[in-house]
Amino acid sequence: MGLSASLYSGTSGLKAHGEDMTVIGNNISNVSTIGFKGSRMYFEDALSQQITTASGGGQVGRGVSVGAVMGDFSQGSLENTTEATDLAVGGNGFFMVSPAGQEINYYTRAGNFRFDEDGYLVNPQGYRLQGWEVQQANTSAAASGNTSAQPSTGVQIQGVPQDVKLENFQSPPQATSRIDLIVNVDSGSDDKSAVDDAPFTAMFDKYNAQSGQPLAEDSYAYQTTIKVYDENGSSHNLTVYMDPIGDADVTAASGGKKYWEYVVAVPPSDDNRVFAGALIEKKGVLMTGTLTFNAAGELENMSAFTLNDPAVVNPDDKDSWGIANPSANGYPICTANFLGTANGSVTGTATVAENTKNIEINFGVRSKSNSWNPANQTTLQALADLPQTSAGLADMNGLGAKETSALSSTNYSTGSTTIFQAQDGYTAGFLQNISVDRDGVITGRYSNGQVLQLFAVTLATFNNNYALYREGGNLFSETRSSGPPVTGLANTGGKGSIASNSLEQSNVDLATEFVKMITTEKGFQANSKTITTVDQMLTVLIQLKR
Repeated sequence: MGLSASLYSGTSGLKAHGEDMTVIGNNISNVSTIGFKGSRMYFEDALSQQITTASGGGQVGRGVSVGAVMGDFSQGSLENTTEATDLAVGGNGFFMVSPAGQEINYYTRAGNFRFDEDGYLVNPQGYRLQGWEVQQANTSAAASGNTSAQPSTGVQIQGVPQDVKLENFQSPPQATSRIDLIVNVDSGSDDKSAVDDAPFTAMFDKYNAQSGQPLAEDSYAYQTTIKVYDENGSSHNLTVYMDPIGDADVTAASGGKKYWEYVVAVPPSDDNRVFAGALIEKKGVLMTGTLTFNAAGELENMSAFTLNDPAVVNPDDKDSWGIANPSANGYPICTANFLGTANGSVTGTATVAENTKNIEINFGVRSKSNSWNPANQTTLQALADLPQTSAGLADMNGLGAKETSALSSTNYSTGSTTIFQAQDGYTAGFLQNISVDRDGVITGRYSNGQVLQLFAVTLATFNNNYALYREGGNLFSETRSSGPPVTGLANTGGKGSIASNSLEQSNVDLATEFVKMITTEKGFQANSKTITTVDQMLTVLIQLKR
């Protein structure tokens, strides 16, 4: 081994430091690249040569070589943006993107996504973001008794990761299935529809759909109206009329309790149930019954009657009005069949009439035994014939085991007013904007007030990030050394959270890169000195012979 070996050692140093400068330069050039992960070069010494020495044997190094170039996958800083589809991963994980029509996935930390003309959420290269479709809960089954348990937390996903696409920019209408009406009716109100022979059905008896105003204003003490929706998204006014039962015999036998009659009705023209007969005086009445308040004015019980099948009975006959069926939540149900749907006029559970759109009525008290059947009362006529005695009044309520809500209707000595009213129906709506939460769930907000979860973004992690192959364009692909991707939702399985309106910046630190640049430059300069020194030594050697 001679001086020429020293030349090759110096040359290896020049080459290795030159490659290192390339890595440093690439890091610096990508200091503003979204989601960029810097790299670092690691050197290793070359295979040493065995030589003979006075002590036996020894090794002489042959220079340096590039040992590895490994990525730096530390978290980059987050920059706020104005786009909801700008996403950043806080922690571990990569977004999955796929070229259109290809069964291949790439992985990226750059979350600058936008919707294209076809509704796909894509990156700047047009690769489509992958996510799970969110299963929509059935919100219309509460009043039909057809409910299923849903988890209290998390999101229900279905299928496998697919292209995130907004296909439906419209929220379909939802028929009203529940009405909450919490009112205070003035305990000092006068009985406007007093009838001596049937005080508990006096207001119902005065209702006449064939007159211009089915129930005259002087026939009730209070009324409240709420807008409800059919399955086509059309709105209808539903009114609850209320009147106290002021019969002297009832008052004397009540023991301080107060009784109010109520009628739940819609305009007769909106009631498209199939009736037996042509001129129906009670058309539009969906439910009627009584509310019982204790001496303190608190709601403690109620009764409820409906037409379970108006097509086979006479709606104007009080014997045709039977005990209301309970919903799965314990509230009485009724139906209007606003659209005239075939087999949609029978009030009952889903197993009785699958086309019926039931509506449950909540005044603040519900049955805990799913029964509304009082001891001696099966029809509205039985209520009308009830004796105005203590024994008779004890049989008028429809609830045995009951539960009163914290917010319920009252009978205080203040003005009659509606404290709270709500219903769960809505008309069709159009998508107004989207948002993405920390779990990566893409949510659409619609003009009808609905908020629907659409997709859940897929995150992927790898056992060995350092073996991922850089494809360019901020993309990585898996290799055999990286292992297959482990996919899941954000904030699960060690995966990071997702920040919307944010982009992860390059994790390149200029101060660190400049220090590395200085040391690399000095290393390159020192290796060049090795070559120039060896050159001088060879010149001296050549000059030994003149």
